[in-house]
Amino acid sequence: MISEEAIQDSSPLFTGIRVLVPGTGPIFRCGGLSVALQTARLLCQVRPTEVVTYRVRERSYLFLDDLLDQEDEPDKALWLVSWGFDVPLLLKKLHNRSVLYQAHSSGYGFNMPAGIPIVAVSRNTLGYWADKSPRNPLFLIPNALDPQWLERGDRLSLQQRPIDVLVQLRKSSPYVLNKLVPALLDNGLRVEVQSGWVDDLIGLFNASKVYIYDSADYWKGVGLTEGFGLPPIEALASGCVVFTSFNHALADLLTPGQTAHQIGCGSLAYDLHRINLAVRSPEDWRAPNAEVDEIIQCVSEASLKSLWSSLLHQLEISFPFWAANNELLVSSSSRVLRIRNTLLKVKTRMRRLISTFGSRRSI
Repeated sequence: MISEEAIQDSSPLFTGIRVLVPGTGPIFRCGGLSVALQTARLLCQVRPTEVVTYRVRERSYLFLDDLLDQEDEPDKALWLVSWGFDVPLLLKKLHNRSVLYQAHSSGYGFNMPAGIPIVAVSRNTLGYWADKSPRNPLFLIPNALDPQWLERGDRLSLQQRPIDVLVQLRKSSPYVLNKLVPALLDNGLRVEVQSGWVDDLIGLFNASKVYIYDSADYWKGVGLTEGFGLPPIEALASGCVVFTSFNHALADLLTPGQTAHQIGCGSLAYDLHRINLAVRSPEDWRAPNAEVDEIIQCVSEASLKSLWSSLLHQLEISFPFWAANNELLVSSSSRVLRIRNTLLKVKTRMRRLISTFGSRRSI
């Protein structure tokens, strides 16, 4: 990692950072928007940063088309794009500008142009792009846990919590909602299924003993991946016992049987047995404090601020080498590689046949 001294000594190439979001209103409210806005707040501590919308105009923010229309030539800002469905269009609009793709979920299907750096928020997403675009510059910076979860998350009191089991409706599997929740209620447990906006989400987590997160079916259904999976981390920061799926990025920081427990593990009866035990004795099922501390440290804003500072320094050194007028490395397509592999096999077989034929003639 590049030292803070080297970062401070370097002269900045970027005049600022512009974080692109479609809008900030209720129709755009989701984890991706929350993370983008939080990333912008975090980057403000490193370089001048502003949020720019591109689908709807809002009074509080600049609008992408207006900025582009006002420019006589491409500016020297670093543009950060992250909204997967819109990335190809945004890259076309930002042609010849310094663009960084912050990759959350994977599976959108588009290809990344040569020379565009990708900063993945999880190792799962990093692996996806390292396979799909191995010649693009790749980086890894997790999403940040909002400091409020550290300031208000209650990791000590478990026995006095009024909610036995907390389930969030969005992304939950049919198994959890239609089979497990009714069975838990039949067992006499108090189950809260959170389905709408909550003014005090941290308070809700603090009031719960067990938190269940099962997103594998949801992401299979939409054909994408769990980009990072903050809810289980938020639950750990609140002292909940976590039962979760381990699909995609959830496997980055969570370990089955240690920091979290697998949900949908073999049978409904087994899930009921374990959850009942966790509700009765949460202290025996909660993640070890040292391991939770390590996870939280990985996603703390202090740690990520340092990572972003280092990344920006690397980008300022590297972007001149990735300019459009330079010769850029391009990875071969899967089709070309398969044809190449087939031809190699044919050549190898031909050599063997020729060698065998030659040996017989000499005899």
